[in-house]
Amino acid sequence: MNVIYLLPSILKEGEHDMSKHGRTTMAWPFAIMLTLVTAVTPALGQPEPSQTSLWVISQGEEQVYLGGTIHLLRNSDYPLPAPFEEAYDRADELYFETDLGTINSPAFQQQVMAQLTYQDGRSLSTVLNEEAYSALQSYVNDSGLPIPMPMLESFKPGLLISTLSVLEMQKLGFTPQGVDAYFYTRAIGDGKERGQLESIEEQLAMLSRMGEGYESDYVLYSLADFEQLEDELENIVNHWRHGSTDSLSNDFIGPMREQSEVLYQELLVDRNNNWIPQIEAMFNDDDTELVLVGVAHMLGEDGLLTALSSRGYEVTQYTVNENGAAGEEE
Repeated sequence: MNVIYLLPSILKEGEHDMSKHGRTTMAWPFAIMLTLVTAVTPALGQPEPSQTSLWVISQGEEQVYLGGTIHLLRNSDYPLPAPFEEAYDRADELYFETDLGTINSPAFQQQVMAQLTYQDGRSLSTVLNEEAYSALQSYVNDSGLPIPMPMLESFKPGLLISTLSVLEMQKLGFTPQGVDAYFYTRAIGDGKERGQLESIEEQLAMLSRMGEGYESDYVLYSLADFEQLEDELENIVNHWRHGSTDSLSNDFIGPMREQSEVLYQELLVDRNNNWIPQIEAMFNDDDTELVLVGVAHMLGEDGLLTALSSRGYEVTQYTVNENGAAGEEE
């Protein structure tokens, strides 16, 4: 998922009671794009086998690799866990959430700005209440981010918060060269077939609706969440590298559902349901596919892993053994 794919081109172009609706920032920019740090430091002593966020989905002799990703990483987060490299080597085709190849085109950038900015005379100063707008102004003025308030005025809340999220992550050393972009670039060089599970237009439409109807609460809670960002990202990357689905689910799925069932349904459940038939269709050919989507899509009772298992597919999580090699764990 995700909007993190969109932000590099957006930024380039730019260099030109919430209890009812729910807190969304940690769940949206960071879990779904999971959107959303540092490399894990090895423990002293003999290392133990650990899980990782890659699964093989099997039906008889046919297999599809399913990788949960983080869309932004730091240079120090490489190399990726060995199972990802192994799955890539075995795969004939790679599938991503959306078409990463179109993002840097001028036509796409124009489309982003047309859909994700106000075109009807509204602006953040007219949409947000006084408290939220003042908090946003103070944040932008004090944060040291390289984007002035006037440039943000026309941004819809989804674009605003996602942009600020990426800028904050960049301050911590993250770049758009996350798991998805890394393998997309390699697939081009290696001549591997590439596909996507949803269109750029679908992702833009979803982002355009973010915070709609509760804009002020959305912005206020998002700004508050930025105060915890560094610690949150530490946990996210650590849990991702170790395939700790229970921890990731506790961090994101539970709070998202508690605060906003509508958001949870739109961002995760509906999209997962749309992707399941496409993944199942991959078992009907002789190719081996590697599907790479944000790790939040794997999690919980409505996640891809549970859905595929309930349909009779064998779901096996990959591990990394003491020598750094990939293995499989039921």
